[in-house]
Amino acid sequence: MLTADGFSTFLYGTRVGNARTPPFLNIRSSKTFITCTVAIAVFTDIFLYSVVVPVLPFALTVRAGVKEEDVQRWTSIFLSVYGAALAVGSPLFGWFADRSTSRRVPLLLGLLALGGSTAMLCAGSSLAILITGRLLQGLSASVVWTVGLALLSDTVHKEEIGQAMGYMAAATSIGSLAGPLLGGVVYAHSGYYSVFAIGFAIIGLDILLRLLMIEKSAAQQWVPSIPSIGEEVTPQDPVAFEIQSAPPLDEYSGSEKTAVGRIATANLPTATRHLPPLIALLLVPRLLVALFGCFVYSTFLASFDSVLPLYVKDVFHWNSTGAGLIFICLVVPHMASPLVGGFSDRYGSRFITTTGLLGSVPCWVLMRFVTYNSIGQKVLLCALLVLIGAFLTLVMAPLMAEIDHAVALEEKKRPGSMGKKGAAAQGFGLFNFAFAVGTLIGPLWAGFTVENAGWGTMGWSMATLSGVCAITTFIWTGGRIMLKDKPRSESVVV
Repeated sequence: MLTADGFSTFLYGTRVGNARTPPFLNIRSSKTFITCTVAIAVFTDIFLYSVVVPVLPFALTVRAGVKEEDVQRWTSIFLSVYGAALAVGSPLFGWFADRSTSRRVPLLLGLLALGGSTAMLCAGSSLAILITGRLLQGLSASVVWTVGLALLSDTVHKEEIGQAMGYMAAATSIGSLAGPLLGGVVYAHSGYYSVFAIGFAIIGLDILLRLLMIEKSAAQQWVPSIPSIGEEVTPQDPVAFEIQSAPPLDEYSGSEKTAVGRIATANLPTATRHLPPLIALLLVPRLLVALFGCFVYSTFLASFDSVLPLYVKDVFHWNSTGAGLIFICLVVPHMASPLVGGFSDRYGSRFITTTGLLGSVPCWVLMRFVTYNSIGQKVLLCALLVLIGAFLTLVMAPLMAEIDHAVALEEKKRPGSMGKKGAAAQGFGLFNFAFAVGTLIGPLWAGFTVENAGWGTMGWSMATLSGVCAITTFIWTGGRIMLKDKPRSESVVV
């Protein structure tokens, strides 16, 4: 029988009274299990976001009574509503997670919101209900991405964070692939409700994993020998490595600690020393550039969600199945994301992300030549989508790792000012905000550009955005490039 102490321990992960050691503690708190749990959570969120993409142009007219000529507009709005909720919720949940005693509780609350939103989207037959469900889905996603990635940062060593983020990017890609593919095929053969039956089954698996997972900090209450994750930083980041290599503040006496603390903040502007963590992070150029890159990446993916199904329907006369299958070309290259993340762990993110952004520029421009229905045009579109997918694979995982490194470095520069749990959740809250703004702007940008200026104009406008982002990542990713060889005597020491 579950006692009150046992229930509190189960829910919050905090040992209360004589609560027994949870079964299979070592497995449930392991790096592998937690990484898999967060990856499944990310997959579930992206799958439920994208499963309706190929269905929307058909479901809006049949279920919500939208006129055929208004489908593109409402498709863009419907996708952007998700991004708006994601943008609003991410900083708030990031702030809450960094002050919560457990990452697990907000993850479970987010799952409840996800189930409710899926039920509304399944049962809704009016625009008001469908949009409300999409808003709730966006809020749920803000919990998953913000708290889930912060939990991953708590669990994985810093020299492995790129590879771990690669698994998250791969989960995103699999969800982005499986969602439109299964959504289009199942809708065409079994109808609207069957699409959401798959979604509820995946939510069930997600519930099970989140309930079984135990954070490392909670597991240490029963097994102190389980190692905690320090704030390791690899030697490829010289300033961060010098900060990390110095003894922690706890090893100094009172007077020494005061002196060391002064050294740590000596190079910080007076006005920024007492700022809230979220505001302080927004003043870090390295982090801002990584966030800009995530915004651009999200804009690209969301733009395809908005215009690609309708474009292949109009030009190639494909049904919902074809509209779902075309996303295979874009997403399959992302399966290499863990390899790209591991490569960035060893060699840094600057040249990887810059190559990805620059490489996609000509591909976007060449999209203008896909204009009529023929085998050659279909092959050209598929080839360009594969190339864009391959180049974007070089962007996401390295930038997610870059955000984690930038936040860790800022925590070292400002000892004690980021709170007891640090600012990882707030850093990923900003990442989520940037991603959400891209999800909000991408469908509107692409949808209204195609509607008013044409498919070709949409392509070169995205190429311009990619080129501008490549310049910023080359200069600031991994620290400003002109300061890369800065003398060690000028580095901040803690």
